Amino acid sequence: MKKQKISQITCSCASELPQDVACQIVITDEKHWPELAGELSPRSDAGMLQQVSDDGEFNAKAGETLLLHGGGEIPRLLLIGLSAQTAAAAEQYRAAAALAVQQLRQRKLTSWVFDLSAIVNVGDGDVATVVDWLLDGALLELYRFEHYKSADLKSDKSESGNGNGDEIVCAFAGISADALVAVEDAITRRKIISDGVWLARDLVNQPGNVKVPTYLAQTAWDLAKQYNFNCTLLGPAELQRQGFGALLAVAQGSICEPRLIAMEYCGAGEDQPAVALVGKGVTFDSGGISLKPGEGMDQMKMDMAGGAAVLATMATIARLQLPINVIGVVPAVENMPSDRATRPGDIVTSLSGQTIEILNTDAEGRLILADALTWVAKKQPQVIIDLATLTGACIIALGHHASAVLGNDDRLVEQLRQAGDSVGERVWQLPLFAEYAKQLKSEVADMKNIGGRPAGTITAAAFLQKFVAEIPWAHLDIAGTAWADKGKPGQPCGATGVGVRLLVDYLQGR
Repeated sequence: MKKQKISQITCSCASELPQDVACQIVITDEKHWPELAGELSPRSDAGMLQQVSDDGEFNAKAGETLLLHGGGEIPRLLLIGLSAQTAAAAEQYRAAAALAVQQLRQRKLTSWVFDLSAIVNVGDGDVATVVDWLLDGALLELYRFEHYKSADLKSDKSESGNGNGDEIVCAFAGISADALVAVEDAITRRKIISDGVWLARDLVNQPGNVKVPTYLAQTAWDLAKQYNFNCTLLGPAELQRQGFGALLAVAQGSICEPRLIAMEYCGAGEDQPAVALVGKGVTFDSGGISLKPGEGMDQMKMDMAGGAAVLATMATIARLQLPINVIGVVPAVENMPSDRATRPGDIVTSLSGQTIEILNTDAEGRLILADALTWVAKKQPQVIIDLATLTGACIIALGHHASAVLGNDDRLVEQLRQAGDSVGERVWQLPLFAEYAKQLKSEVADMKNIGGRPAGTITAAAFLQKFVAEIPWAHLDIAGTAWADKGKPGQPCGATGVGVRLLVDYLQGR
């Protein structure tokens, strides 16, 4: 895979403003803008900012921007309005930074400096956190998937005149000497985490003719070798020998061989229990015999977004050297219709020994997850977290603004909710009452793979719950958050990389 390199983005921090950047970025809110305009004016042309403030050309409302030219030592000054809501400070700074970078990229400018001295009420103890938020937003915005575009059509062709070519220079200034070390550490860690998000986005954005199950397996193998964690790959013969009946039932309609990808990162002692992450890896989902409508089927290359999040998270925590043990599992298959494909009404025996009546072959994600959850549960992890673009019903329930979370352990669910809030990847809990499992009752097998139209997201989770034993478990349905039809600052059209920042934050908390 041709991977985009965050190493092409140079980040630095200093007390003074650098002289060799194309633009200075000042972020402020309505309350502090009038006073700040007076303080900044001596740096620019004859009180220009004071005049801008007095004339009402810029009022620092959230999302408001104004680009000014000339006057100071840096040729341009970009003003960004910030919401004064302190309760949502992290998301506000991320959004402001993403908006700033969007504005500058549109103008083909590739070097800039965030002026931290202009941000009010940021002490030495807070500045590293604010830099982390700003860099997070900036790096989320900088991502583009243009591997298959000709060079003259790529959006990152710069005309900045700073001699950097495609290299991005992102500086942070106005930082005290006491805070520099903490800021440098925050920058290093944020670049590693954002690299993981970019990797997940790259994997999801890859077309289905490239991203077959063996491609995901090779990617996992290469990541394990590069970042020094273990990787085991199970092919069709071994999956058959061990009894992965549900996974193989999904894969049998495709000429592309399935793989079970199992990764192990050992950052703590061998006697310490592990956290297990399981990600759905359907590299293309046609629906099988229960064929999907043609409209929008091209987006079904994103049906492995949960698996991409797990792969990227494993690489990220290994690079961060977190003192924790983590098992990552990705069942990778392609779901296609053919003369070999599973038929509606077929009954298969899962790895757990439980039988499943397959009434809809387009409810395939829960089948491969069932075997993957059974396999990892045998390793007795401390908790299990699975991620999957599992149900369209989740989009009906929550739209594209939050992922659903369900589970058998309220403490784990709450920890994931807090991690989601912290990084701006919100999750919302849905109930998992015992009554929902009754919708899965089959007349001819232990269960059926669909529970009807009512509560589709919940019954899918109820299905998965049958394969985790008594281990604390949470399920994240990312069907509505893994893909963006329309771009916005911080999120170009296509894959979002959702789950990586959430999981890393959760694991860092452990």
